[in-house]
Amino acid sequence: MEPLYQQTHKQVHEIQSHMGRLETSDKESLHLVENEIQARIDQIFSSLERLEILSSKEPPNKRQNAKLRVDQLKYDVQHLQTALRNFQHRRYLREQQERQREELLARTFTTNGTQKKILDIANMLGLSNTVMRLIEKRAFQDKYFMIGGMLLTCVIMFLVVQYLT
Repeated sequence: MEPLYQQTHKQVHEIQSHMGRLETSDKESLHLVENEIQARIDQIFSSLERLEILSSKEPPNKRQNAKLRVDQLKYDVQHLQTALRNFQHRRYLREQQERQREELLARTFTTNGTQKKILDIANMLGLSNTVMRLIEKRAFQDKYFMIGGMLLTCVIMFLVVQYLT
């Protein structure tokens, strides 16, 4: 049991050092490193299964210590598995954000389409630019009349409620 434990422990430390390589590797070799780490983790899980069987066959005075050591290794490997999944998830999100950014940069944005259509129709009808500016100015002034009318209506409603109730 001891040689298999030492070998498995050594493999765990090798995976930990490979996890550092994930951050520094380029995009082409990133998948290869991930696959290599995943294959080693799978290999360690199979070794851990054998270690569990061997630890149950240890003498009673060493059995608890052996199971504790195997459980610690199992915890370490599960932690490495989770770290690999988190890294893959972050990489996936980063790639997705890059794709979305490229899509947004590739789009062409136009101004408000309805205003452009109105100007096109007015030009077809023969209205000059001066008349169009007057219409836009009138629309701007009408907005203030509308807001003033709404405020006046609210004041009248308040006074009616205040004095008639």
